[in-house]
Amino acid sequence: MNRTAEERQREIVRAARRDGSVDVTALAAELDVAKETVRRDLRVLEEHGLLRRTHGGAYPVESAGFETTLAFRATSHVPEKRRVAAAAAELLGDAETVFVDEGYTPQLIAEALPRDRPLTVVTASLPVAGALAEAEHMSVLLLGGRVRRGTLATVDHWTTKMLSGFVVDLAFIGANGISREHGLTTPDPAVSEVKTQAIRAARRVVFAGVHTKFGAVSFCRFAEVAALEAIVTSTLLPTAEAHRYSLLGPQVIRV
Repeated sequence: MNRTAEERQREIVRAARRDGSVDVTALAAELDVAKETVRRDLRVLEEHGLLRRTHGGAYPVESAGFETTLAFRATSHVPEKRRVAAAAAELLGDAETVFVDEGYTPQLIAEALPRDRPLTVVTASLPVAGALAEAEHMSVLLLGGRVRRGTLATVDHWTTKMLSGFVVDLAFIGANGISREHGLTTPDPAVSEVKTQAIRAARRVVFAGVHTKFGAVSFCRFAEVAALEAIVTSTLLPTAEAHRYSLLGPQVIRV
């Protein structure tokens, strides 16, 4: 079947969103076109902000119309996320009150927090609250609000109003994308509001995320890179790129 370039590209985006990534060789066979044609399609889709190219393939960028679920995030880049989360948890210092964001990496940070000292954790994430609720020295405050199905986290004015009454020592923040030009972004305005309020409430802010988040831009901006005390990611983010982010203010830790 001879597809137009547009039909091919639509199919590539669909496949990337379904499977989490696409491979040039497999796509060429599936679409019955040359690898160079697939590479050209991927370039176009990257220019339109729908995909990010990797060596030999591409993965989808989260946008206003598309966001991966928590269940999916729990299956991608997991060893990298565990390393990043453990390193982020080490930045706790003498903080007594902590905000833990929604998302799989923040959930791993929550699980890596020390259990042998008193700690108050504020979160909009049901999985985070569930993971910590039975810890002896933890006091968990779950923010009320509407629960989003894909991420199992609360949003809307109830959530932000409750959060506006707190001052926390440290906020562990996630994002769907971070770029030097556009800062930290997320697809959903309701989620963006919660993150904005959490950053406003925090004395220190740490962003933790895998290398694929860097350079990705989503729909709603909620913070500038300069608002962060630290960025924790993996060594898969090139040294030169890490240095460029550090010039904007935060300490960049690669593990």
